[in-house]
Amino acid sequence: MKPKYLAMLATICATSCASPSAAADKPSETSAPPAFTWAGLHIGLNAGGGVPVASGGTLEAGSGFASRAFDLPAPNRDRAGASFGAQIGYDWQHGPIVYGLETDLNFLGLRRASTGVFAAPVAYRSLGITGYGLSSDENGNYFASIRGRLGYALDRTLVYATGGVAAGGWRGASNLVFYDAGQLGLFFAPVSKSSRMKYAVGAGVEYALYDHLSARVEYLYLNQQLQNRVYDNNFSFQFAARQRSEAHVLRLGLNYRFDPQEEARGDDEQGKSDESKSDEDKKSDANNGGSNGERADLDAGKDDDKKKGKDQKKGKDKEKKDKEEKDKKDDTSKNDGEIYSFHGQTTAVLQGYPKYPALYSGTHSFPPKGLADAGSTSNLFMGLRLWQGAAVYLNPEVDMGYGLANSVGAASYVNGAVAKVGRAAPYMRFQRYFLRQIIGLNGGEKVDDPDTGSFNEVLESTQNQLSGKVDKDRLILTIGKFSVPDIFDDNKYAHDPTTGFLNFGVNTLGAFDYAADSWGYTYGAALEWKQDWWSARGGLFQLSEIPNGPYIEPQIGRQFMGVAEFEARYDLLDQPGVIKFLAFADNGNLTKVQDAIDFAYLTGSFPPDVNNPWIRKRHVKVGGGINVQQQLSKEIGLFLRASMSDGRFETVDYTDIDRSLSMGFTGAGALWGRDKDEIGGAMVFSGLAGPRVSYFGLGGTSVYIGDGGLSYAGEKVLETYYKYNVRDGVELTLDYQFIGNPAHNSARGPINVFGLRLHAQF
Repeated sequence: MKPKYLAMLATICATSCASPSAAADKPSETSAPPAFTWAGLHIGLNAGGGVPVASGGTLEAGSGFASRAFDLPAPNRDRAGASFGAQIGYDWQHGPIVYGLETDLNFLGLRRASTGVFAAPVAYRSLGITGYGLSSDENGNYFASIRGRLGYALDRTLVYATGGVAAGGWRGASNLVFYDAGQLGLFFAPVSKSSRMKYAVGAGVEYALYDHLSARVEYLYLNQQLQNRVYDNNFSFQFAARQRSEAHVLRLGLNYRFDPQEEARGDDEQGKSDESKSDEDKKSDANNGGSNGERADLDAGKDDDKKKGKDQKKGKDKEKKDKEEKDKKDDTSKNDGEIYSFHGQTTAVLQGYPKYPALYSGTHSFPPKGLADAGSTSNLFMGLRLWQGAAVYLNPEVDMGYGLANSVGAASYVNGAVAKVGRAAPYMRFQRYFLRQIIGLNGGEKVDDPDTGSFNEVLESTQNQLSGKVDKDRLILTIGKFSVPDIFDDNKYAHDPTTGFLNFGVNTLGAFDYAADSWGYTYGAALEWKQDWWSARGGLFQLSEIPNGPYIEPQIGRQFMGVAEFEARYDLLDQPGVIKFLAFADNGNLTKVQDAIDFAYLTGSFPPDVNNPWIRKRHVKVGGGINVQQQLSKEIGLFLRASMSDGRFETVDYTDIDRSLSMGFTGAGALWGRDKDEIGGAMVFSGLAGPRVSYFGLGGTSVYIGDGGLSYAGEKVLETYYKYNVRDGVELTLDYQFIGNPAHNSARGPINVFGLRLHAQF
């Protein structure tokens, strides 16, 4: 099996083995319950050590060099080191078979930079160069993984195999200096890259010390792949460095298991015990408070019964009172909701289009001869309650494949369900990790319904949300790493590209240029205030280090976005509706588009480039929009969004739209007898501000568009889809998008984009 196919392990386990029905299966009445169950969430720590596999130690002479005689030795300094970290996962059990998913993050102190001063090979002596020096930044001395687990339980002992996708192990940026060579002798290499999948495979043994505590010993073969770097001196001379990042890791672990073993077996054992009793025994148990009471003497005479009547009445009254007290305590405990949640999803999208007319094309165009691409994302959503109203959430993700044309070609881009950063091999990232605190305000009209008690609203167990009862009037603080649209610009009928519309311009305010890295996530904090008919939200988020860059600004407050939203809920003709008003401001190092144009004319350097660091200065880009959702019936809903932003500045982190209007509907399958199917239709109209029209007309490029020229016309998109429910948790969607004037260019298109999406979740 090729390494890249190991990426499917976690997804297959999640979607086929961990369905809701499977998770809920119980042993049959005729089979004995297991002596110990491994099912449930576990979280723990691990420590151990690793031994590196021998790594390459050569800088290979490339461009500009005549022969391999100019290769340079680069001594390998990797060595054995310590490993420690933490893991969290979830297991299911059927009989002795245990399967599950686990993610971990670990320090691994193996990688050492090839630094020092070395003698130059003989080939350099004739050039007067006798030595060279190497210096490097810190390496990626960590590894993370998402792995599937499959094991066999022998009572309290579990033997298992494990494997999945890994991350980490990169080599830091490095400098190479040839002494006595002047500017020609200064070489620089950025952080290493690997186009192959990183993976971890291994096996282990875990033993349950107590009902809530287990210990394990585990071996992993960690393959963080061949790390490639190119040293360049800006004079057409290059060296290539290739270093392996592989290791054998042996570690011990300790896990806390959240499902009490008595709770997992108790109901079944109690039921079986009750079934084995005779009717007389059951009656006796009822009269004496259950199976733990003493058996009554059913043959006693009537006189004895009368004598004990008063005592029995007192006992029953006491039992009733005790039961009421217990029920009250149970109801109070249920208010806290579930202790943890564990969910997962995988979404795969295939999109393509046939040949279409185009007078010319650029680097950021849809190729006119037709194209098809596929990509996927797979996520785990784990939540753990910390204290009253507070929970922490973690979302590891595995991405693979490409968006159509590698995520360029249209301002209202056609696929929001896959990562913008496309790679042929699967790769892993921790996209979200955040803390959420809910503070009840004890406001609003209380109800006496026993299902809600003194609370007004019940949260369901879903992705990044623990079930439980909360005040309808409440404050919600979210802080950590997450996506701005997780909190802002939500719409019931158009928001999630993994289950609904795919197009960027349909699922968000098109001109909402929100803070994000290249994957759509950032660090920040948001506060929500929810009242009876309105909500107010505000947040501060870090911009990317450079616009549309892969790294988030590391210094808090140096480059940031502020965003505010007000939401009002209402009824129109007895049907609920919501209207939201949003405003934002990006405060960071941005390029004024006219400055890029002026610089190009001044220097004669065309096309103009907003990525020129010499013209990036401190600016504030503002914008806002309106977001409406309106229910027409239980089966049909409408939505509308309108937005604008300051088109004098470059795109910061989202998409190349300065004004946008979108509208559409969704219809539930109950209208035609398929309750879980869905149909949707939408239109998007978007445009650019004057400076950006000039910029793209001169051949400029941006995040998503750039045809090498522009015959300006507003971009128009029509999208429609039909979602077919295959089974609970599995959906297949047919999607069609018509794009007129793609990239705001009337000289190209129209384009007909056809899509097929498979989505599964548990």
